[in-house]
Amino acid sequence: MKIPLFNKILVANRGEIALRIIRACKELKIPTVAIHSEADATTLYVKKADEACLVGPGPLAGYLNIYKIIELAKQKGADAIHPGYGFLSENPDFARACEENGMTFIGPGAETIRRMGNKIQARQTMKKVGIPIVPGILNHLNSVDEAINAAKEIGFPVILKASNGGGGRGLRICLNEEDLARHYPIIQMESQTAFGSSEIYLEKYFNSPKHIEIQILADRFGNVIHLGERDCSIQRRHQKLIEIAPSLFLTNAVRKKMGEAAVAAAKASEYVTAGTVEFLVDSELNFYFLEMNTRIQVEHTVTEEITGVDIVKEMIRLAAGMPLTYQQKEIRITGFAMECRINAEDPLRNFMATPGKITAYYSPGGFGVRIDGNVYSGYTVPSYYDSLLAKLTVKGLTWEETVDRMYRSLDEYVIRGVKTTIPLYKKIMLDPAFREGKFDTNYIQNNFDRLVYGHEEDPRDLVIAISAAIVAHSRSNSMAIRS
Repeated sequence: MKIPLFNKILVANRGEIALRIIRACKELKIPTVAIHSEADATTLYVKKADEACLVGPGPLAGYLNIYKIIELAKQKGADAIHPGYGFLSENPDFARACEENGMTFIGPGAETIRRMGNKIQARQTMKKVGIPIVPGILNHLNSVDEAINAAKEIGFPVILKASNGGGGRGLRICLNEEDLARHYPIIQMESQTAFGSSEIYLEKYFNSPKHIEIQILADRFGNVIHLGERDCSIQRRHQKLIEIAPSLFLTNAVRKKMGEAAVAAAKASEYVTAGTVEFLVDSELNFYFLEMNTRIQVEHTVTEEITGVDIVKEMIRLAAGMPLTYQQKEIRITGFAMECRINAEDPLRNFMATPGKITAYYSPGGFGVRIDGNVYSGYTVPSYYDSLLAKLTVKGLTWEETVDRMYRSLDEYVIRGVKTTIPLYKKIMLDPAFREGKFDTNYIQNNFDRLVYGHEEDPRDLVIAISAAIVAHSRSNSMAIRS
């Protein structure tokens, strides 16, 4: 009988990522403890865990309470904590508290998180080892005048960033000196409020780059491999919506160089377990280090589908001190994969969140289709958390097959009671520009009106609309006759 890697793992997160971790633990025969707020008491991840405990008070505070979580882990006999993504996943104080209390933090060490979480220190580290970085300054700004002088040297447009920012927050694009002077105090205040530090810095802003990231795995023996790239260019306000692997844009030569750069970045930061090195790529295929995510990412599913590597299970093994299961030469990329983030948002109302009760739910299936979710018919989408309901991931041998399979899957997907991003994604799958790989980080911004209002309707959608209109007209006539 195999000895488990850990006696028990407490999952310090919620939603679909908590369920993903619990499923991986079950396959590794490791018992799990789920924490939950009162709002999450009846969710799937809570039901699937071996044990569960209320972390309260309130909907959010408990998920961010380092010492309460560690206390619960001790009470339940857990010897490891998996932070998932978001919440405390990139908090060096949490990683250190786990270490100080004799628990394994399933992620990199506290010092690595601190160094890579500070964007200025990360840039300095990458520059030292010769990895191209986005043109900009290597220290935090001390005044508006200093920012203006730096911007003049780099050339407008520039982007102001919180040194400890992440997740698309703490950013302001500045087209000229007036923008810079106006945004400087605002982003300082936002940085202090959201990230506990008012340190900000400045980089060159690329108008229409590709956002490419490389998944890495590293063990405690100095071995690092990469699992290829993901194209995360389809985003809105720096929030990713659709992820694709591998990129349609990169050449094999550039792909190889970026993979080597990501491995070098991980070694330079003394990285352990799973992480992601993010790059911007310009139209000439020049790539620049953007940041390093010291956690599992939402979009890890597409990499798993094209490589066959279970990243979450590997992450747990590596945290337990095991060597890498794979060598770089064993990693093979097969076909294409795409993930759509199914969010409870209304694209027609500026992507406003749409909490409420799901009155009907039917998820797609079939060959090459994967769902990572935590919702069901009757589930109430709370207003306190991220709007992500589920991740729909499909795989195909060719890009065309992958896009067609995603459209078919979106067409099958039924979520009623709340507005979702599904209709927008269906439009994107039919868009010739998208299908030809002609997209960058401004794709949604530049094409939204055309996609939503000007795209030729799918005939099946038209039939449904006509049928609904006929039914509504019949009911109206019936009511008029009765009255």
